[in-house]
Amino acid sequence: MQFPLITQAFEVLKDRESFFQKILDDTVPTKLIGSQLTLMGLFTFFYGLIMGSYNSWMQSLVTGVKLFLLILLTVAICFPSFYIVQMILGSKIKLKPLLIILLSGFVVMTTIMLAFAPIVVFFQMGAENYNFIQLLHVGIFIFSGSFGMKFVLDGLTYAFEKTEVYPKIGVVIFRYWIVIFAFVGMQLSWNLRPFVGSKDMPFELFRANTQGNFYTTVFSSIGHLMGISGENNEGDENGEAKAEEHPKPALEMKPEEVPTAQDDSLNSNDS
Repeated sequence: MQFPLITQAFEVLKDRESFFQKILDDTVPTKLIGSQLTLMGLFTFFYGLIMGSYNSWMQSLVTGVKLFLLILLTVAICFPSFYIVQMILGSKIKLKPLLIILLSGFVVMTTIMLAFAPIVVFFQMGAENYNFIQLLHVGIFIFSGSFGMKFVLDGLTYAFEKTEVYPKIGVVIFRYWIVIFAFVGMQLSWNLRPFVGSKDMPFELFRANTQGNFYTTVFSSIGHLMGISGENNEGDENGEAKAEEHPKPALEMKPEEVPTAQDDSLNSNDS
């Protein structure tokens, strides 16, 4: 059985210029968008299965779904503003070709993520350091995301250089849009956490604690991995810092809790 649309969705990996030209000529069917989303969903689900297996099989299944949801929501939030700005700048690319070019980048991104799956399995089988596993996944997302956005940038550049349907300034604006997209994605990933989940923590669909943020967690994980901080970082994904136990200062005690001289004399008499 052949799947021509699935094969066509992968054409961006083989012959980018030919693929981009077909998109700009509007000769690709609208169903290609569905094929791209299907590939993205399958690849993120399989990668999520491995990612969440560090905690439990339930976390594994949930992470597979949440990874695809993360990308889908980020695109849904950021794409409308990007498309409107391109129109204002004089872009003549229609909605469908621009969306296909963008989704092609995410097909590339999720393909590279899945290619790293054996490496992730290798490290997760023998690694007990939760901070290292967190940073491993963050590094894979950054690496694969950079390649994916590079493909989108190549598509827009091709549209500018080979045709007259896309303005040069639009290519520059897209670079800034990548930064906005990254920040939205990081914030969404924090809201949808956990994706990995420490082995010492029970399964949770979402973390109830909203303290902290994605950036402090990543820097904290780097610090713990380098030995800068002596405490374990397993609670950072929840935004739950482990509180140190100290006796209450006398000023914070209730009146009945403050020891008095009379109590001291009674204690000495009892002894």
